[in-house]
Amino acid sequence: MIIKFLLPLVLLSGVVSAQAPFKNEQPVSPGRVLALDSAIVTHHEVTIKGLRVPYTATAGSIPLWDEDGKALAGVFYTYYEREDIKEKSGRPLVISFNGGPGTPSVWMEIGYTGPRLLNIDDEGYPVQPYGMRDNPNSILDVADIVYVDPVNTGFSRPVSKDVPASKFYGVNADIKYLAEWINTFVTRKGRWASPKFLIGESYGTTRVSGLALELQDAQWMYLNGVILVSPTELGIQRNGPLDAALKLPYFAATAWYHKKLPADLQQKDLNDVLPEVENFTINELIPALSKGGALDDAQRKSIAGKIARYSGITEQVVQENNLDVSFNLFWKQLLRDQGFTVGRLDSRYKGIDKRIAGESPDYNAELTAWLQAFTPAINIYLREELKYKTDLKYNMFGQVWPWDNTNNQTGENLRQAISQNPFLHLLVQSGYYDGACDYFNAKYSMWQLDPGGKLRNRLKWEGYRSGHMMYLRKDDLAAATENLRTFIRESVPAKGQPAKY
Repeated sequence: MIIKFLLPLVLLSGVVSAQAPFKNEQPVSPGRVLALDSAIVTHHEVTIKGLRVPYTATAGSIPLWDEDGKALAGVFYTYYEREDIKEKSGRPLVISFNGGPGTPSVWMEIGYTGPRLLNIDDEGYPVQPYGMRDNPNSILDVADIVYVDPVNTGFSRPVSKDVPASKFYGVNADIKYLAEWINTFVTRKGRWASPKFLIGESYGTTRVSGLALELQDAQWMYLNGVILVSPTELGIQRNGPLDAALKLPYFAATAWYHKKLPADLQQKDLNDVLPEVENFTINELIPALSKGGALDDAQRKSIAGKIARYSGITEQVVQENNLDVSFNLFWKQLLRDQGFTVGRLDSRYKGIDKRIAGESPDYNAELTAWLQAFTPAINIYLREELKYKTDLKYNMFGQVWPWDNTNNQTGENLRQAISQNPFLHLLVQSGYYDGACDYFNAKYSMWQLDPGGKLRNRLKWEGYRSGHMMYLRKDDLAAATENLRTFIRESVPAKGQPAKY
């Protein structure tokens, strides 16, 4: 690795650049003060799919400007460019966000698509010593990538406490300011001609769905693709019977994993079990739940028996909950007889509560495991490998609350963006064992984006045998990144192809 140059030492005003040899390396900013406009550039290489890929990594911050040209915040990013590409105009650019809201882009950067990967085992569990290794499945072979940390996550900060929180912390405020920042980034890096893709995970899917239209409408920037990893509900309504029913296929997947299904189902492959459960959910469960108290006793018992069969929860518990077992109760109940809970974000993980009794788990077993691995890894990586030296704390979870969730129309925003832009494609990726943003709800959202069926050939869904961060499992990392490569390649039109219907 070679450090090329240093562009730091900026404390909320102006830009100061400095050449500095490695041995005299200085902090980007002293103390815990934000470097508003900074860049540290280093050079590396990685082997991806057997191919040597040299690349430049830039870790830095770019100001967010208001309409009067006044800085509101410094937004931290890491940007990876493949070095052996002569013609950048055709080189795809992927802009990556994670979720929360309130988390930085660490998760996909060092767990999924970036050139370096945190140390975990093949199933995604933390191991020691903490640290980093090369990612042979990174998508840097086919696209340059920028990972963006929204305000108050990672190293990103407002310029002062006087900046109103309403500028940042809400569904629509978040979309608006990030679109402005993306414009600045694309302009600075000379990427206007590049095919552009947004990828978001969890709440990041809400963010990028809204950004797809905001970039078109307010920045006149048109995308080639949007990738939703473990998507939220995107403001698409599903109250009542829908909300109660759509989680059952996830219950079935989790019960299958923990060997809690009846023998005839358990002996089948997961991909053979789930279509049966999905069919029951759509064609029997939703109509039954719609009847509420009008459902007769015989029908109620029949439906309860099938829910029990597919969920691993006893018929008695199903009946006691009026055919609507909550997520919390499911996580607590499924392995209660063994003294374990199952994880919310990844139900392969097991937890141990203080009491076996109760209606919900004490903690998220998977999240505590992930933080144990990701927190030291990202701090080691940014500070030691990418040489971004600062005493500023890297916020794994930043203070962004209260968050304004009103007027969330991001699903409709995405539908409009796809409809208005014939070049825009959508890929949805879900883990079968994700109970926070479950896979069947993700399918439902995708179906509602295209109620007329006219956009079907530009929408695709992929499922994986893991959880919320499906890429933490080695086999799913390989499969999911290959799906990304295919999607990126297929979403870039042939030279000269017109954008028209």
